[in-house]
Amino acid sequence: MPIPTDLRKKPTAIKIHISTGAGLDITWADGHQSHYDFPYLRDECPCATCNDERAKKESLVGTAPAFASSHALPMFKPKAKAQSANQVGSYAIQFHFSDGHNTGLYTYDHLRSVCPCPDCAATFRPAAT
Repeated sequence: MPIPTDLRKKPTAIKIHISTGAGLDITWADGHQSHYDFPYLRDECPCATCNDERAKKESLVGTAPAFASSHALPMFKPKAKAQSANQVGSYAIQFHFSDGHNTGLYTYDHLRSVCPCPDCAATFRPAAT
């Protein structure tokens, strides 16, 4: 995997807080610092299965607006916790979550793109027009 050409997406320091459950902290080459809670990372899983599930939910909202505004109570689902994490080459991290999910490869490009801060949201996830 080539080194990202956008240095904003190149990490200089990575801390994964498995034992405390505090999440993932990354300092990027441009000096920006990102913090990701494990439930947020689980929700942003980039694997094909999770991408398909998100696409299905979006299509249901588009075809059945009543579904989107339903006040039905969702099933209780405990917050996902990372049980372990592995470095994948020099380009990604793979998490093993408490719900058994472990197929997502969180590339550094993806992690910067889903950084939860408002500045990154505006820069990497501009609103659709």
